Amino acid sequence: MELQWPLIVFTTLVAWSAGLFGTQALLAAGGHAKGSQTPAWVASAALLAAGGVAVFFHLEHWERIFNGFGHLTSGITQELIAVVALAAVAVAYLVAMRKSDDGASVPRWLCWVAVAMCAALVAVMAHSYTMAARPAWDSALWILYALGNSCALGPCTMAVIMELKGDNVKPVALPALIGAAIAAATAVAFAAFLQASGGSFAEVGYYFDPTRPTAGMAAAAALVAAQAPLLWGGAVAVGGALPLAAALVGGRSGSWKAWGALAVACALVGAVCLRVVFYELGLSVFMFY
Repeated sequence: MELQWPLIVFTTLVAWSAGLFGTQALLAAGGHAKGSQTPAWVASAALLAAGGVAVFFHLEHWERIFNGFGHLTSGITQELIAVVALAAVAVAYLVAMRKSDDGASVPRWLCWVAVAMCAALVAVMAHSYTMAARPAWDSALWILYALGNSCALGPCTMAVIMELKGDNVKPVALPALIGAAIAAATAVAFAAFLQASGGSFAEVGYYFDPTRPTAGMAAAAALVAAQAPLLWGGAVAVGGALPLAAALVGGRSGSWKAWGALAVACALVGAVCLRVVFYELGLSVFMFY
């Protein structure tokens, strides 16, 4: 399948944005990271906005985007609802910060609502790609992997912000380590699923493009094998193992400027690598039904 770079950017940035906002809300629920709340909120909003802009580059006629919001069961409609809901919670969160005595405190119940909405947005976004016609996409492991992205990118980014703002970074060490571990585990699980996805196709093969019956047929197993270096080297080793190692060292040393930035950079590289493989293996079997 042709790479859809706008959607690769969109899904990556949304996971990053939700992870960051969810992390700052989680820390705020414990009374931590007060000096980092505003910059984290701004960064999260900027990432979400950038992801939204990226979507428009996926559309040939972006002015017709609202034509796709006619059915509640459609993925794009559910994504819009989740984004609007999260935006409403984010605005309420900002208002609560501004009204607090120290300009950074938020009611605990609102913090947990924010965490829940962040997780819901990522899950809804990922779920819109699952479909039986594309075996490599039809798995809950993809949803868990997208959530894993948020668990790594959010806490590690928050750790960098907290150190830059002079906050106590100890409270973020455990979320960063656990988040990186979740990201690594979900990367391995989904990579294994993608590696095995070639077996979902019939041996007779299929056309890359059914509208061009004279085009050569592609061998699913060979295509899966060709993506193995990017999948295991880029998505798992760089995107899973290195952020986990960086989070471990950052937590022990308390120095997050370098280690947190390294974890975020590696997690981003891994996220993009897996999404590239995700699209390369997103081959359809609809013609067999």
